[in-house]
Amino acid sequence: MRSSVYYKFILGYLLFALLCIIFINTWMTKHTTQELIEKQVSVLVTQKEAILSIINSENMDISALTSENFQSLDSISNTSNTNILILSSNYQIYYDSKRAYIGDVLNFYDPFEASNSQYLLNTYYGLEDHDILSVTSRINSFSSPANSSEGFLTLYIDAKDIYKEVNTTIGMYYIMLIATFVFSLVFLIIFTFAVYIPLRKISKASMEYAKGNLKYEGLKKFTSEDEIGNLGVSLSYMASKLDDMEEYQKKFLSNVSHDFRSPLTSIKGYIGAMKDGTIPVEEQSKYLDIVLFETDRLTKLTQNILTLNNWENNAIHLEITEFDLFEMIKPIISSLETKASKKNISIILTPESRNYIVSGDQGKIQQVVYNLIDNAIKFSQSNSVIKLETVSKGEKVFVSVEDSGIGIPKESLDKIWTRFYKTDLSRGKDKTGSGLGLSITKEIIKAHGENINVVSTEGVGTVFTFSLKKIKGKVTI
Repeated sequence: MRSSVYYKFILGYLLFALLCIIFINTWMTKHTTQELIEKQVSVLVTQKEAILSIINSENMDISALTSENFQSLDSISNTSNTNILILSSNYQIYYDSKRAYIGDVLNFYDPFEASNSQYLLNTYYGLEDHDILSVTSRINSFSSPANSSEGFLTLYIDAKDIYKEVNTTIGMYYIMLIATFVFSLVFLIIFTFAVYIPLRKISKASMEYAKGNLKYEGLKKFTSEDEIGNLGVSLSYMASKLDDMEEYQKKFLSNVSHDFRSPLTSIKGYIGAMKDGTIPVEEQSKYLDIVLFETDRLTKLTQNILTLNNWENNAIHLEITEFDLFEMIKPIISSLETKASKKNISIILTPESRNYIVSGDQGKIQQVVYNLIDNAIKFSQSNSVIKLETVSKGEKVFVSVEDSGIGIPKESLDKIWTRFYKTDLSRGKDKTGSGLGLSITKEIIKAHGENINVVSTEGVGTVFTFSLKKIKGKVTI
């Protein structure tokens, strides 16, 4: 049977109740009984001392007690509801306030135990058939020169009254305990709905996610803002991201397969055609150039994948230098002008770019700018403008590349940095791209400790902006 935290909690709750009952039945009962006995003993001792003071004040022996003395003892007994015994030296009962044991002899009487113990709780040497609480004191003989013991004075009450009071007190404790546990059920109900049920939902959702059911929506209705609610929302968010990641993996494999399959198909086709004579010998040079081009594509694609993997496993090695931003960008624009002119696209670099010296790995920053301008050319409309702008803010220089292209869908903005990712809008435009350019770009900027952002509107264009560290006090003229 599967263990449950809730059942463990209930078990603990019941175990606590059992321990409370055991505690009341043992320590509380013993403590209460002892407390009541000591209270009654204190009363009996006070009464005993009062009677002894009367006897001793008159210097009387037991045999000299008169009926008037007995009436006084009867009065004390009736008033305090206490039984009084006077025993002679041979343990014969000389006086009994109950008038039930006069003349009886206590055969097993132990004068040492009776008179030297603070109290006795027993049948008092067989005097009663049930427990009584008694206190005893010696009565000295005044007629004897040695003041020897002439007898014993015993006061006792029925222990049933003490036990009854103990039971009443313990009963009150039980009532309080029951009331406490009834009220604690409110806490149990609150715990059930506020903690256990949400945790059970989270547990069930975790098992569904573990089975691969990342679309499970059992946590969608979490509305509480406490730690458990936040856990449920976070788990649901994590599952949605994992689901997205699964989709990314499918697209990743699809894109990798496509990007490798296309050039391989071309290479195989052209080589096969040349081998079986379909392509004449005089035209083979042209098709060998195509094979070499496709081979270069595969080499570049493989190199980019290896580069990204190496950057993930090891920190990117940067050769930080100070360089002129304008002088770095200018040859990149020149190298891409031919490609841009085929679509009648103009590349404009704002004049402010001449004013900044920045710090970074010049070669890798060149690769970033090249990738961004190359992408802008691919996705820009014909007869448009690509604008490069640099702006200084504080200790940073922000470089932006703005195009008037097809734009990026809003739902794809956080995915464009993923390897091999291509939006549906770009797929028809980007026939030769591998989908790795932006991944490499972001890794380079991240290695510099800087940021790169994108703002895009479908059908209007896209702006990529990244930052670099500016070298203060250094400008080109």
